[in-house]
Amino acid sequence: MGGIPTIDIAPLFNASHADYEQTVQQVISACTDIGFLSITGTDIPTDTVQNMRACVQAIFDVEEGAKWDQAITRDNYRGFIPLGFFTPNDGSGKADKYEGYKLHHEVASDAPIRNDCALYGPNVWPSQVPDARGMILDYWSQLDRVADALLGALETGLGLPARQLRDAFRDPMTNMTLLHYPPQAPDEGGYGIHPHKDTDALTIIAPDPVGGLEVQTRNGGWISPDCPPGGFVVNIGDMLELWSGGRLKSTPHRVVNRSGQERYSFPYFAVPRHDVVVSPLVDPLPGFDRPAVHCGHWSAEIWRTNWPDEAAHDATPELGTLSD
Repeated sequence: MGGIPTIDIAPLFNASHADYEQTVQQVISACTDIGFLSITGTDIPTDTVQNMRACVQAIFDVEEGAKWDQAITRDNYRGFIPLGFFTPNDGSGKADKYEGYKLHHEVASDAPIRNDCALYGPNVWPSQVPDARGMILDYWSQLDRVADALLGALETGLGLPARQLRDAFRDPMTNMTLLHYPPQAPDEGGYGIHPHKDTDALTIIAPDPVGGLEVQTRNGGWISPDCPPGGFVVNIGDMLELWSGGRLKSTPHRVVNRSGQERYSFPYFAVPRHDVVVSPLVDPLPGFDRPAVHCGHWSAEIWRTNWPDEAAHDATPELGTLSD
């Protein structure tokens, strides 16, 4: 496992494309090796990403008092996350050095699914950035299309029935976190975000030109994704590792911003519908033995244990936090 490959995924949007099977195998190889890949060929315009980055910066430029007016609450994990507010989910370590803005799959206040799961609902949109809602939801829909193509490729590569993975993402719990990482001093300890594995199924991120994302190799070293302009970084999360019986790798990564510049990021986390129970869909690899997880329960525990005074317990699934 020497690095993170770059793959043109354009053939994945057309299953009859001459290079479809070859591209599937490239994706499977990356996901079973390091669990990360850089992708091109998404057809998402560069201007769209640049406009998103400007929008995210504008959201964090809002006056501090107004941010607190739209902050997350224990009852509604949507909105502004203050700088240094969250520690790792297991309660260990120092607070991460970022401020965030949490968004979830947009659901109307009167949507029937809210009767089935209280975690669904409308987002808190920053009134000081009136274009934010339309711009973010448009970008979100384009990433939904990319995630769908990647999930279809993984179905093929794992030998699963068509749509077995993709159908789990109807009315999903997919979410995004808008992130601002102030620069860390060269001798300053801690992290923008501590070493962790993602607990979702699939993460897609437009890399910030400032850099700072680091991925752990199997020998314990750390490397940075080499993503071409206009490309995206994709990684496997714990749910797909579990679905695949350990074949697809959920890999530790972290953010350290010693660039001297402000860093902005806006990862997309693909999470299945609330009632989906994730368990191996193929025979697990030898030694892979993890219990099934209920997506709604897992999500609720992730959000609950983000609060500094909340602790994980026996009914809390593994939450991706790693020892330093």
